[in-house]
Amino acid sequence: MLWLTSNHSFPLAGSVPPWPARTRDGQDAACPRASRGGRPGTGLGRMDHMSPESIASLTTAAGTLVLAVATFGSTRSANRASRIAERSLLATLRPLLVHAELGDPRQKIGYADQHWVHVDGPEAVFEVSEHEDVIYLAFGLRNVGSGIAILHAWYPTPHRVLGTQQHPPVEEFRSLTRALYVPPGGLGFWQGALRDPSEQVFADFVKAAASRQAVTIDVLYSDMNGGQRTITRLSILPTQHNRQDQMDGQDQPEPQQSRPAWIASIGTHWLLDEDVTR
Repeated sequence: MLWLTSNHSFPLAGSVPPWPARTRDGQDAACPRASRGGRPGTGLGRMDHMSPESIASLTTAAGTLVLAVATFGSTRSANRASRIAERSLLATLRPLLVHAELGDPRQKIGYADQHWVHVDGPEAVFEVSEHEDVIYLAFGLRNVGSGIAILHAWYPTPHRVLGTQQHPPVEEFRSLTRALYVPPGGLGFWQGALRDPSEQVFADFVKAAASRQAVTIDVLYSDMNGGQRTITRLSILPTQHNRQDQMDGQDQPEPQQSRPAWIASIGTHWLLDEDVTR
């Protein structure tokens, strides 16, 4: 019930206010955003008017993102598993050389100039020729690794090197002129010779042999594929006794030659491709 004034009408106390006017499409003309389900000023009601194409695009984008995350995680896991498998395979091919052991059979070693020597077990050869124009070096090796060892080069040092003092650059190593290898779990040898008396290292080795001083040989080798390059350092050390040279086919040669005895002793290993020292 309304009571009238000059130009305005006011609802009586306790009466119900009239319904707000609505537009033709049913929206509240006074508060269109509220009629669309969103709070005034927030714009949340716009979601009700997204086209199916927009919804499909957003769904596809979300699915692509989830798939990318899952793919990244599986790729990292696959790469890690691949690295582990590769390291396991390389471990089955890795050679590791040490000096020969006591009780290992005698080995006969020949040089290009028809000079022949023998080594028994861990014995080593450190001989200067009669005219002091050649120095013969050799020692027995045992491969305690699981892959074949292919010997490539060596480096002589005219004194004993202790500890983990860094090896010389690989470019300065002397290549072997003979293909040498040591089978996995088997016995082999290394041999080398200094034939240039004009070299300073030649003169130093002559002095070391005369004064019975230890020398060092760094041996470079790899697996059968040329990988897993390793440098093993061995020392040639003097012993307290002399060795008795024995000619082939003679149990008691006459006369019997006696030479100073030397033995080989293992030192340090460098895994060049992994930059590891052991």
